[in-house]
Amino acid sequence: MLYSTDHIHGFTLSAKDDELGRVEDIYFDDEKWTLRYLVANTKKWLPGKSVLIPPAALNAINMDDKYFNVNLTKQQVKDSPDIDAHKPISRQHERELLTYYGFVPYWGMTGLWGEGSYPKDISKRENETEEIETSVANEEAHLRSAVEVIGYSIQATDSEFGYVEDFILEEDTWRIRYIVVNTKSFWFGKKVLISPNWITNVDWETQKVYINLSKDRIKSGPEYDSNEPITEEFEKQLDDMYKGQHI
Repeated sequence: MLYSTDHIHGFTLSAKDDELGRVEDIYFDDEKWTLRYLVANTKKWLPGKSVLIPPAALNAINMDDKYFNVNLTKQQVKDSPDIDAHKPISRQHERELLTYYGFVPYWGMTGLWGEGSYPKDISKRENETEEIETSVANEEAHLRSAVEVIGYSIQATDSEFGYVEDFILEEDTWRIRYIVVNTKSFWFGKKVLISPNWITNVDWETQKVYINLSKDRIKSGPEYDSNEPITEEFEKQLDDMYKGQHI
């Protein structure tokens, strides 16, 4: 199943014993373009603390009732390592948070999540060694806020043509499958989808995303309607239109 970050914004995060708060942002990494944490607004009961919930801590998602079932207690969340979501989050901070919740780092191995493809693959195992956890602790973090990146301009090979409006996620892997691009300044509000695989560079200082497709090639792609589900047929149209570009 595919869904947008805009859709899950405001979803309730339900702990084992009570409500934690609501989703106000997501953090994704800019290497593998995968959601790594849900950012919870917990001001009603835990003011002044940034709360990051890793997908590995989730039991279930209820799209109809708009909530995430979190396999944690409020006390566990309250006692979690302090992280300032308004500042760059280091690998060391991530390691402390993941270790506290009983997970191993997702980075430094070949899979999307550690050695596997799903969040549960980073669950701590008895034979995990400290060497895996410490060897990458000082690496540069690659976390980005979706709220921050929304609005970044898109630069095709020949011209600028729109801006980032949303992200489309895979439910099981939490990988960002597509970026929603709003082209209203050029094509009367048409929205299109681009794959992170087509991105050649992101300039975080100038807030610009560079992709290896021309404006006309993107313009000829199918129009995305956020009110309609992304079907296999729609994805096939994307694949056919951008033949040769790996989705």
